[in-house]
Amino acid sequence: MADQKDMDFTYSTIDEIFRLSMGEMGDFSGAMYNGDYSLTLEEAQRAKHRFIVESLGIREGSRVLDMGCGWGPFLNYASRQAGARCIGLTLSEGQFNACRKNGFDVYLRDCRTVKPDDFGTFDAVASLGAFEHFCSPEEYLAGRQEEVYRNFFKTVCDLLPAGGRFYLQTMVFSKNMVAHDQADINAEKTSDPYLVALMMKQFPGSWLPYGPEMITRAADGLFRLASQSSGRLDYIETISQWRKNFRKLNFRKYALYLSLLPHYFTDKEFRHRVAVFRINPNKICFEREIMDHYRMVFEKV
Repeated sequence: MADQKDMDFTYSTIDEIFRLSMGEMGDFSGAMYNGDYSLTLEEAQRAKHRFIVESLGIREGSRVLDMGCGWGPFLNYASRQAGARCIGLTLSEGQFNACRKNGFDVYLRDCRTVKPDDFGTFDAVASLGAFEHFCSPEEYLAGRQEEVYRNFFKTVCDLLPAGGRFYLQTMVFSKNMVAHDQADINAEKTSDPYLVALMMKQFPGSWLPYGPEMITRAADGLFRLASQSSGRLDYIETISQWRKNFRKLNFRKYALYLSLLPHYFTDKEFRHRVAVFRINPNKICFEREIMDHYRMVFEKV
């Protein structure tokens, strides 16, 4: 999994830029259009949050845990629209501070290690976009990827009663994924090996699961799969809308862009990160079916 320095850059250094572009509680995960691309990004994100609440049976007074809560968009919906009592976990100090400022009950904590003794048990658990960071390339190469996922499902299982539901939203590798040893940051800039290598720069220390089948195997015996749907096309549209928002004129935002400019000339790794913003490799990987994106609802057996 990414170390704290990587986490701080990915989720804290860009914190202000993101929220100036997306709003105070912007959602940094794929929205839910379900084919209706006349929806605004905000409407599609609310549709996703409503889907999660309905799929998990969340109602007024439900205890809900958001594992990898980001800037609090789902906490906001579940608590203020559905009346749930929510706790959020994040590894990002920037996200933690933003959530606390907005009145959410959030903790700096690795959600893979949480136990019932920490916060009690919950009626429902959700995780949007955190699962894709749980396995490192080193763990994948050591053959431990499924073990990492199995251990996580055991953690979630202990937090839920029988019949309790868990919503998981994550990117996965798809049918056109290249082999790990083919990823090459020096490859042709339009090639699949370059795009995958750039994705590794975007999410350092992270390696995705190979399709939803790898996830369901890890949950076997602990949970049954209640529903599953691909959000690949929705995520492509989400990223397109993000790009528009990032480019909107905001003097504070552009001043922050300029403050980062010196790093471009002195830090090669920073230049790769700039390329991520310029090229959007995750969008192209979705388009080429190198990656997919899944919404999965599990029920504890």
